[in-house]
Amino acid sequence: MNAPTDTPNAAHDDTPSEAATPYQLLGGDSGVRALVDRFYDLMDLEPGYAALRAIHPTSLEGSRDKLYWFLSGWLGGPDLYQQRFGHPRLRMRHFPYAIGEAERDAWLACMRQAMAELQVDETLRQRLQHAFDGTADWMRNRNG
Repeated sequence: MNAPTDTPNAAHDDTPSEAATPYQLLGGDSGVRALVDRFYDLMDLEPGYAALRAIHPTSLEGSRDKLYWFLSGWLGGPDLYQQRFGHPRLRMRHFPYAIGEAERDAWLACMRQAMAELQVDETLRQRLQHAFDGTADWMRNRNG
């Protein structure tokens, strides 16, 4: 069903409507920032994520910013990361860190929990989880 409009000829408009991006569905800038902040807050607070936290710097501020900048573009918003650093080259940038199944699974669990706590719409959450699953698995650089 189309949204109501005051334009009498709107029903005959052949312009395709653009689907909202995940960035927009999350609430734009503030929604992406909230997701990233909750993700890193959980990593800092929950004992189950201690091993994941241990492979991050003492201060998470730089990590928070980089994930926020990356996700903004990855989710269909402004390419903030690319404007600052160029192509993300995720595998290359994460290569110095040992990432196996346990690290992948902890990262995914932490992100799932952050999305659940922020009450991200279930359809969007599943869509994002599928995308995160593939990317996180691709980031593995060691067995186990």
